[in-house]
Amino acid sequence: MPDGSKHYRVAIVGAGGIAGHRHMPAIRAQGDRIDVVAAVDVDGDRAAAFAAEWGIPDSYTDLDTMLAAARPDLAIICTPPVAHHAGVKACLEAGAWVWCEKPPVLSLAEYDALSALEHEDGPYVGYVFQHRFGSAARTLRRQIADGTLGRPLVGVCHTLWYRDHAYFEVPWRGKWETEGGGPTMGHGIHQMDLMLSLLGDWREVRALMGTLDRRVETEDVSLAAVQFESGALVSVVNSVLSPREESYLRFDFSDATVEVSHLYGYGNSNWKWTPRKGVAGDVAAGWLPADDVSSSHTVQLTDYIGSMDRGERPAASGADGRRSMELISGLYQSAITGRPVLRSELEPGNPFYDHLDGGGQYHPMTTETAEVAR
Repeated sequence: MPDGSKHYRVAIVGAGGIAGHRHMPAIRAQGDRIDVVAAVDVDGDRAAAFAAEWGIPDSYTDLDTMLAAARPDLAIICTPPVAHHAGVKACLEAGAWVWCEKPPVLSLAEYDALSALEHEDGPYVGYVFQHRFGSAARTLRRQIADGTLGRPLVGVCHTLWYRDHAYFEVPWRGKWETEGGGPTMGHGIHQMDLMLSLLGDWREVRALMGTLDRRVETEDVSLAAVQFESGALVSVVNSVLSPREESYLRFDFSDATVEVSHLYGYGNSNWKWTPRKGVAGDVAAGWLPADDVSSSHTVQLTDYIGSMDRGERPAASGADGRRSMELISGLYQSAITGRPVLRSELEPGNPFYDHLDGGGQYHPMTTETAEVAR
């Protein structure tokens, strides 16, 4: 079949909120290109209820059984982070392409093990990083590649969100072994991926983090200074302690500043291009996006399906998808060890390559230890 006319059998793995609120609407937006043939969840009642709600013919409690019976072309992984590695592995080995929710996995070691299962012509595993796919981000990415705005010099990447104590009562949240990390891993990863998709590889990170108010094993806030291979310097903050929530990115180039302020998704109206003094107004007006496509699961899934049509690696996979895991690993290593970390250090033999907390090296300050310190 020519591109654009292929039909794909899709399975949903994990029937929780993200599957129904984000993935099923994104699938429906693809029209008759996708048939959802199965839903899987360890909770059989939840799997059956999800299948009934969305008109899916079969539900399962065992992933391997589903893969053998339904033989999907694409599996969408919506399970908690601790189950990502095993789920993606099973799907790749069964010959299915995979689109996996963030965070990709719990360590660089797990990420690389899954990459080793991919083949030159697929199947591939891609990850949900929808913010890089909106029209404003695509426009800015082209401008950076073309040098339209000059050199990138200074940046801000802040994810300032609020999650109360009750949010962390879900058993797998707030634990290194099941969530992989705190807001750096589970929340700020979206903005960091957008930043990395624009600015490319980083060179060095210097970071701090703390567990200041939430009853968790991980951090509830982190901040870092990041130097990129281009020389650009960026401030990165990730928080779940911020009552006025905002996702804010700013990039200062030699000829312009570009900003976006949003929360969980953006349209063109959330972005602003500000030329430096001396840049002609008609030139600056030509910088704005020609179309208005919001960031969403829908736009990324459309892009992913296009990659399947062409039999090529999707965006936000392989080395491209690894960047966010690299930065998070380096940030945690720097904050926990108290020293700068180079990207080149994140390789086998480094304890932070295998475990984001370096194998139990993070010891958050409690009320009792704070009193002792004072």
